[in-house]
Amino acid sequence: MQTKPYLSLADIKKIAAGAEAEAVANNWPVVIAIVDDGGHLLWLQRQDGAAPLSSHIAPAKARVSALGRRESKIYEDMINNGRTAFLSAPAPMADGLLEGGVPIIVDGHVIGAVGVSGVKSAEDVQVAKAGIAALN
Repeated sequence: MQTKPYLSLADIKKIAAGAEAEAVANNWPVVIAIVDDGGHLLWLQRQDGAAPLSSHIAPAKARVSALGRRESKIYEDMINNGRTAFLSAPAPMADGLLEGGVPIIVDGHVIGAVGVSGVKSAEDVQVAKAGIAALN
């Protein structure tokens, strides 16, 4: 039987703190969502000033990234480059097809993802990646 790493509560708190520090340093009001490899929500943090809608978008970005095992931007690019049929993908994939979801990869295993929403897409990714970097 194979084994794989998984996210502990301590890991989740490190990721959240790293993402929050990046957002605060840049004065970006965002929502930070962390999910496990099945896309199940483990952490949701809405910073002061973040739009209420971002509380729905961030977990969706994280879920798509975890289930697809890649950054959510790949799906946004696919659609923007003409593959609009992908919009008919079944839920939960169809809900978070926007840049801002980044998988958490440990020892070659996708063990979850971080989704961020609230600022420009590239800035959302910057916050998510800062959170993942804090895990190490």
